[in-house]
This record gives sequence, C-alpha cells and structure tokens, in this order.
Amino acid sequence: MDKETQLVEELVKNALYRMDESTRMIKKSLAKISEDEVWQKPNESLNSIANLILHLCGNISQYVISSLGETEDKRLRDSEFSLTSGLTKDELLKKLEDVVGTAKRVIFDATPSQLVKIRTVQGFSFSGVGIILHAVEHYSYHTGQIAFWVKQLKNKDLGFYDGIDLNKKNKN
Repeated sequence: MDKETQLVEELVKNALYRMDESTRMIKKSLAKISEDEVWQKPNESLNSIANLILHLCGNISQYVISSLGETEDKRLRDSEFSLTSGLTKDELLKKLEDVVGTAKRVIFDATPSQLVKIRTVQGFSFSGVGIILHAVEHYSYHTGQIAFWVKQLKNKDLGFYDGIDLNKKNKN
C-alpha cells in the first residue's frame, strides 16, 4: 500500500473513531438527565442540550453529507436553535445517530480527489480534509458543552472512561 493511501486510511479511521467517541459520550450524558432537562437552558444566552444536538445534526449534515458528499444543502440553521420542545431524548439520539452514521459513510467513501477538492461551506473555503477536521472538532466541542451542562445539572462524573487507567505513561 502506498503512503498516500495509508495517510487517507489513517485520517478516515481516526475521524470515525472520534465521531464514535462523541456519540458515546452524548449517549451517556443523555442517560443521566430527564426529558425536561434535555430542553432546559442554563440561561437565555446558552442553548439546551436538545438544541445542541439539533445543531450538531445540521452542521454535520451541511459539512459532511452535503458538501463532502456532494448533495444538496437543505440545512435550516435557525430552526436548530429556535425549538423549545417537541422531541424526546430517544428521538434526538436517533436523529443524531442517523446523521452521524450517514456522515461516517460519506467520510469512509471519500476519494482522494474529494479530500483535496476545495469547496465553500457557510461562506468558508475548505478542502475535504478541512471539512472532516471541522466536523470532528465541532462535534467534539459541543459534546464537551453537553457533558459540562449535564455535570452542572447532576453534580456527578459521567464515567466516560470508567475502567480505563488514564494515568498510564506513553509507550513509544
């Protein structure tokens, strides 16, 4: 296998891993809160967990599924923040898992030419690699916000790494 193919495979493998990590953490976070708490806002300038999940669905759809996947952009960004109820935790999680699953398939199937092609998303110019980095970073960023809000609500650790010794030293 040539170096270019190895590099592409490594990028894809790690992007998919990080997306799965964020999904796992959001799923654990949602399990700790009530149906009402998923729509609760910390204050008027912050979003509910439900709004953050809807926002993630919109952003991942726009960047990965539409732009990298070269399909029509159907995102309605303002609606991600304007809803105040209407979906259960299970419905939100299903929507997120469906969007992330589709996005992972698009990333997995991306050709080298799609990965280097420059395209415009939300007025920004990114290569396919830039789109993947944005989507993974954005997903992780809002996953952290969700985890923080759940910890604030419940005053307890979420156990993301239960059973794993995070104090192990690096091996080179």
